[in-house]
Amino acid sequence: MSGAVDLSAFKERATAPPPPRNTSGDGAVSAVSGAVIEVTEENFESEVLLKSSQVPVIVNIGGRAYEPSVVFTEVLESFAARAGGKWILANVDVDVSPRIAQAFGVQSVPTVVAVAAGQPLADFQGAQPEAQLSQWFDAVLQAVEGKLSGPVPEGDEPVEEVEDPRFVAAETALDEGDLDSAIAAYQVILDAEPNNAEAKSAVRQVKFMARVQGVDPESIAAADADPSNLELQFAAADLEMFAQQPEASFARLISVVSRTAGDDKAAARTHLLELFELFDPAEPIVIAARRKLASALY
Repeated sequence: MSGAVDLSAFKERATAPPPPRNTSGDGAVSAVSGAVIEVTEENFESEVLLKSSQVPVIVNIGGRAYEPSVVFTEVLESFAARAGGKWILANVDVDVSPRIAQAFGVQSVPTVVAVAAGQPLADFQGAQPEAQLSQWFDAVLQAVEGKLSGPVPEGDEPVEEVEDPRFVAAETALDEGDLDSAIAAYQVILDAEPNNAEAKSAVRQVKFMARVQGVDPESIAAADADPSNLELQFAAADLEMFAQQPEASFARLISVVSRTAGDDKAAARTHLLELFELFDPAEPIVIAARRKLASALY
């Protein structure tokens, strides 16, 4: 792949602003202080091509719909957090940005490509052991030593954050218990900025709160008495989550996935993935549950 990929098609998107960075704790970007970025076709030039003139950008092409990719992404993010700015991890969801995968000629996920000075430098497919990953990152850094400008130093003066009035309106509605208005306010933000991670997280949380309000408090006992009733299992899992028992909620749905097939299995998996999205994907309980889900699926 190295040197044979034409990425110029994404330069025409330079005027499109990158999606907002998440600072609210949803996702790994804030957790590693900018070492991880979410990349789409719209911000590919600014976040990958341009930044790769400073430091290598490691493009991780995968997606939330692919369990092995999710687990491996967490490993890559841990490496990025320890890299000290020597390289940046750019996560690409193939379902959101298929043209990026096509440009790199991706045949399977995860596929990882090191980009330097706007060109692919090295790549591999499939999850790799951490020892091999460490050697690969070292080789990439050695290959670009003295050839890139290095990271731009951060300014000494902190940037004063300006409160977004759209979020203020949504949070006010939430404080007043008006969940429908809060969802509508967050949706206005998403309509204008589909990649706004903070608004995405807020909509998931508030929709879950609204959903669980309509659940019968006796659903857990009813679900335990009737394990074959899918709707009862979903309701019970929601109640357990609302009661701050995520491990019990995850275990219930993983059990449903393991003993069902066809549409029922798919529905249980979908419901479980929705509950995963209420958490930072780097949470240990989520990582453990995703691994158990992968075993239940295959």
